[in-house]
Amino acid sequence: MSTDNGLKSGSNLEKILKAGHFAFTGELGPPRGTGAKEVIEKAQHLKGNVDSVNITDNQTAVVRMASWAASLLLVQEGLEPNFQMVCRDRNRLAMQADILGVYTHGVKNMLCLSGDHAKFGDHPDAKGVFDIDSMQLIAMVKQMRDEGKFLGGAEIEHPPKIFIGAASNPFAVPHEWRVHRLAKKIEAGVDFIQTQCIYNMERFRQFIKEANDMGLTEKCFILAGVTPMKSVGMAKYMKNKVPGMDVPDEIIERLQGAGKGKVAEEGIKIACEQIEEFKEMKGVAGVHLMAIEWEHKVPEIAERAGVLPRPTVE
Repeated sequence: MSTDNGLKSGSNLEKILKAGHFAFTGELGPPRGTGAKEVIEKAQHLKGNVDSVNITDNQTAVVRMASWAASLLLVQEGLEPNFQMVCRDRNRLAMQADILGVYTHGVKNMLCLSGDHAKFGDHPDAKGVFDIDSMQLIAMVKQMRDEGKFLGGAEIEHPPKIFIGAASNPFAVPHEWRVHRLAKKIEAGVDFIQTQCIYNMERFRQFIKEANDMGLTEKCFILAGVTPMKSVGMAKYMKNKVPGMDVPDEIIERLQGAGKGKVAEEGIKIACEQIEEFKEMKGVAGVHLMAIEWEHKVPEIAERAGVLPRPTVE
């Protein structure tokens, strides 16, 4: 893996990946209020079970506690946050200011995202900013880190040495473009990728084969996205209502056939089977577990998937 760019961010996730360990990251959605206690309680289920924790940024365009604020709470709890930033809500001035701010407070990983359109959220009339797109955001963070310069060209005092992440959706159409979009993000300067939730394993196998064939998995760490299904209703909603999601009928049929009171257990079983395959799949450097409002299940899933104990790397 030739991804060493000379940065020394001190990121635990970076060290895990560069040491060749199979990474295991989690996710935490900030509350719709000022409840620090809620963030801290969710964090306890993740502590010791994951290498870093994504903190979402007004996901689905719904107002929540700021990603940077929840990230600082995790730092205080001894967990490593993966600070998310979407292009929807800020211009380049605010973005660069927030990047300096979070790094100053010990945040060492960042995920650069476009952001869901405001029409999907609780403020559908909100004006989307989109001053720069996710590709430009990646390049901007890399310039800040590696060149020590703001986007406007001025020098940065003490540049933020952040480990740069982005997202990839192997299931969006047209499928043949997906791997080329991934290549552009790598060219822009991304260090690691977390994918959309994977249910169509055949399609993902094809995507990762294409990425391997193009040499992309040698330039960037790819973490496969896993979200356990809690119910048949959740599976149908994700299949029919969530853009860019690919839920095959056989997944829904398997959940339906699990029997009364056993659907959630079947959902966890499917997730663990996926993780076992990803551990052996060429080009997959880890798993990003998105246990949406199901953080208390993360220790069980990590145990059953055989990813514990998490390695420690100096």
